[in-house]
Amino acid sequence: MAHTDPIADMLTRMKNAIMAEKRDVAIPLSNTKLEIAKILRTEGYIANFRVDKAQVPAQLFIELKYSSRKHNVIEGLKRISKPGRRVYAQSGAIPRVLDGLGIAVISTSQGIVTGAECQKRGIGGEVLLHIW
Repeated sequence: MAHTDPIADMLTRMKNAIMAEKRDVAIPLSNTKLEIAKILRTEGYIANFRVDKAQVPAQLFIELKYSSRKHNVIEGLKRISKPGRRVYAQSGAIPRVLDGLGIAVISTSQGIVTGAECQKRGIGGEVLLHIW
């Protein structure tokens, strides 16, 4: 089934898996979702991920991270830029999520990076999502 917003689909699948207390979640693979998963792993929001290209369509399996029994590390996920309303931020106006307790994931000309990395590099881009 075709989705008009695959990133929102990814976030919804992750939220549903967290509410159902699942250990992992399967998501159809794309390069954008893979880059977002790499950022989530680097920032400590997920335990790990793996790609299974043997399945059709190829799948991205994300292993969710729990800090204690039934308490997920991810408190919230929010899609910011949507197909009907794109949200961009210049290098000096990169959003801070919960005063630095969360991260913004931004699509730039240099790839998909966090808001902190955008500020270091002095670049802006499309604000994809916030996670805390």
